[in-house]
Amino acid sequence: MILHQRLSAALVLLYTLSSASSAANSIPASLGKLGWKERSFSGYSRYTLVDHQGTRAIRGQADASASALYQDESIDLRKTPILRWQWQVGNTFDIRDERSKAGDDFPARVYVVYKKGPFPWNTLAINYVWSSGNDIGDHWGSAYTDKSHVVVLQSGDSHLGQWMSERRDVAQDFKTFFGIDVKKINGYAIMVDGDNTGSTATTWFADIDFSEQ
Repeated sequence: MILHQRLSAALVLLYTLSSASSAANSIPASLGKLGWKERSFSGYSRYTLVDHQGTRAIRGQADASASALYQDESIDLRKTPILRWQWQVGNTFDIRDERSKAGDDFPARVYVVYKKGPFPWNTLAINYVWSSGNDIGDHWGSAYTDKSHVVVLQSGDSHLGQWMSERRDVAQDFKTFFGIDVKKINGYAIMVDGDNTGSTATTWFADIDFSEQ
């Protein structure tokens, strides 16, 4: 897709996940009943609610597409700062540089979004990713906006086809990557995208939950 369009899309996601309601919503009713909505940036990744290896999960499939599922929900990090989830990736991508605009595709992303004001430049996001080539623990500012920070939690093909469990202290991560104390976030999202590189991927997400510890 055209890079300036992707930049605009990134800012839209950061500014207000609820703006996605203005786009056509292609997700099944079963996901809508759980509060999920969809934002398309370049076509639609396909999201469905499935039973996968004994786990109720959201399956995301991208075919040179990019759309996100999001929950427009206020989360009080003073009470529930810990975000947990499971994800499983079926394949990674052949990408030379994920830190560039042309290579900004990941088989799995989980976003958390904080709005500190009414304008897009007042909004910050942390983007937890399953990387195709960077090392676990690597992190960098998004190629599209300094309001989003990318953090690699899983990488490569070693755990393809396996459920991997994650635990992040979201309040601490905002402190670490943006230097601010965040008391609440305004939403979170999941995404499978391959639009920049023409890639395809299938990923499963499950048990997304905020808790005290």
